[in-house]
Amino acid sequence: MLRTGNVTKQASTRFSIVKRSKGQSAVEKASYISRSVLVSEFDGQTYRPKYHEDLVHIEITLPPNAPKEYADRATLWNSVELSEKGQKSQLARMLKASLPNEWSYELAEEVVRDYVQRNFVDKGMCADWAIHDSENDKGQRNLHIHVLLTMRPLTENGEWGAKTKKVYVLDENGDRVPLIDKKTGQQKVDNRNRKQWKCQTVESTDWNSQENAKMWRKDLADTINATNERLGIDVHWEHRSFKEQGIDKEPTIHIGATANALERKGIQTERGNINREIVKHNMMLEQAKAMFELAKQEVQSIQYTKIKNAAVSVKNEVMEMIAKVREHKGRLDLPIVSGKHLRRISDRTALQSADNAEKFITTRKIDSFESLAKFTADKEQRYQQLETVHLSKGQKLNRLKELSKMYALYAPIQATYKESQSLKGLAKMKYDKEHKDSLSKYTELKERMQSLLQNGEKITPKQWKAEIQSLQSEYDSIGREQTKTATELAYAEVISYNRKNLERELQNESRQQNRQQVKIKRREEEI
Repeated sequence: MLRTGNVTKQASTRFSIVKRSKGQSAVEKASYISRSVLVSEFDGQTYRPKYHEDLVHIEITLPPNAPKEYADRATLWNSVELSEKGQKSQLARMLKASLPNEWSYELAEEVVRDYVQRNFVDKGMCADWAIHDSENDKGQRNLHIHVLLTMRPLTENGEWGAKTKKVYVLDENGDRVPLIDKKTGQQKVDNRNRKQWKCQTVESTDWNSQENAKMWRKDLADTINATNERLGIDVHWEHRSFKEQGIDKEPTIHIGATANALERKGIQTERGNINREIVKHNMMLEQAKAMFELAKQEVQSIQYTKIKNAAVSVKNEVMEMIAKVREHKGRLDLPIVSGKHLRRISDRTALQSADNAEKFITTRKIDSFESLAKFTADKEQRYQQLETVHLSKGQKLNRLKELSKMYALYAPIQATYKESQSLKGLAKMKYDKEHKDSLSKYTELKERMQSLLQNGEKITPKQWKAEIQSLQSEYDSIGREQTKTATELAYAEVISYNRKNLERELQNESRQQNRQQVKIKRREEEI
């Protein structure tokens, strides 16, 4: 297992508040992260997200006291909107954070689900979260999460509670402080002649504490680092800012969606100019990294030449399609939404490589889309077989491990019990007193041990150990074949998707050219 820490990556996490005073809507934010059409009952608007291709997973996680209907996104966030009456209401809290691109989608779902549950839902918040895998103009992937959180606590019966509450101000003795009338100098009384006491408004929960953001950032970084270490990924994620770490390096600022859209069109913005100056300032610190990337590109160029020469000798319709996509975009697109086996792959960037796609086709001797379909069907069948066997052996392996673990707890207690039973009189009384705690656990552990044993099965720890070693070897071997088969199926998915995608894009371009020609012809006729 590799130790993390040799490479450090700055964690990208951003918390923000959805505010009605800024014209924002919780329903609109939910529509954006879920890539779904939602209608707001508060303002009557229908929110339609512009993009959907980058959606990996969406999920709503609720605390036990939340109404079941809140599992529906529209119901949850419309309820939030309608519970807030003020024009300056804070509607929801948002988190956007990057995840390691080395993770598979399945792993990302598992880790994020646990992180959201521990940090937010267990504290009483409703969480609507999504995983996206976007791609920039340079083909660099960005696996990241969006988490939308409620800000009002839920009462025991599932109704929205107050964000704040009034509590009495207490003196050093713990007694209530009287509310004094400045004119009379006496304690104020209300219309019913009841004494008035000083009060202060406090938050109903600690969710808005500034320390929370630091704690949530740190927990996310710690979770990522623990997962990376388990996977052998030699990258350490740092949640602290450059200033907190004592690093003389300036971070770029958040550019925002509006400015980002203008920048993509070639229009420079003030925030974009600030970031360009920051990047320029940091360039000297990144020279070593740039030299490494240059050397890496040279190696890739040599590899590409070798693969291309091998691919040229196998001309077929699949290779021609890949060549067209390479010429058109430089890389293949990923079927994120429809990719069944893509979810299991961590190195998604490799799947986008036209070189890798060509190598996949040539080494599998696929010469047509018909043969690609047959290859996919055969591999799909094989994967299902492997999955069934892998699950069966995994269940047996887990049971034997559970038996061995329980026996390790039970054996010393059983030995203590047998020793006690072999003694008599004062010797037994003295022994039982010295081993009181162990003997008190005997009955419970014996029952738990017997409950794990199947009909007529005996306690055979040595045999269990041998079976575990044998099963573990088989389990790991099948797992490796599963991974290889899933990778092959993912390549087939990507290639098939790009065929359809290319046809669609070429048709769109053809229609646009025809429309342009019609416009030109009309202008000429008018002249």
